[in-house]
Amino acid sequence: MKFPRHKFNAVRTEVDGIKFGSKKEAAYYQGLLLRQKGGDVVFFLRQVPFWLPGGVKYLCDFQEFRRDGTVHFIDVKGQKLPMYIAKKRMVEAMYPITIEEV
Repeated sequence: MKFPRHKFNAVRTEVDGIKFGSKKEAAYYQGLLLRQKGGDVVFFLRQVPFWLPGGVKYLCDFQEFRRDGTVHFIDVKGQKLPMYIAKKRMVEAMYPITIEEV
């Protein structure tokens, strides 16, 4: 399947029937599957929504639940655009989480 060209030249990729916005995000997903099989990650969620004022939605790429009981919010980024930085700050101010970037 051919995807339309991404405005920041990210190459959209499909893995296991799931469409990812970039090769980097797809590769992170594949690594998560391996870590899940290895037991480090118990399970994970994709595209976790956070609602911000004004009806704005921020989607975090992954939420990982690890064997040690910790929960991690991961965003796979190629470029940190001003809109992303502003939304990330708002999410971290409104919710008791920290978003990790890879």
